[in-house]
Amino acid sequence: MKMHSLEQDQWLPIPIEEAWEFFSSPRNLDAITPPDLGFKIETLPSEEMYEGEIITYRVKILPGFWIPWVTEIKSVKEGESFIDEQRSGPYRFWHHRHRFEPKDGGTLMRDLVHYSVGLSFLGEIAHALYVRKKLERIFAFRRKILEERFENSAG
Repeated sequence: MKMHSLEQDQWLPIPIEEAWEFFSSPRNLDAITPPDLGFKIETLPSEEMYEGEIITYRVKILPGFWIPWVTEIKSVKEGESFIDEQRSGPYRFWHHRHRFEPKDGGTLMRDLVHYSVGLSFLGEIAHALYVRKKLERIFAFRRKILEERFENSAG
């Protein structure tokens, strides 16, 4: 199984408490996911995440082709970090660590995703042609939305 990783750092002009409040609510996932991904939360998550929480979604991986995605919140360090892992879904393996650090009067948000497409060489072809680009586009969309959402918080 070939593993890939994706890292992104983003500085937000908000206190760490505000960043944590926003990102620790699974209900905010819709707001930072591109609409064309067809991301739909199936189970109504709690207001605040907790270790062991199971969240189910449906995602559109190709036009007209939806699949279920089940993740578990594996670790929560209040105000510092959380980890979500796929239990079933589009990847063979998915481990996403979100970290938050106070920096320069705001919050440095760090994402590290380890993932595998699976499917041997066919999965690697799909990764090179489609999967990696789609993940990068999702994270670029999120960066833009967060900049717009929190830019007025600066000052």
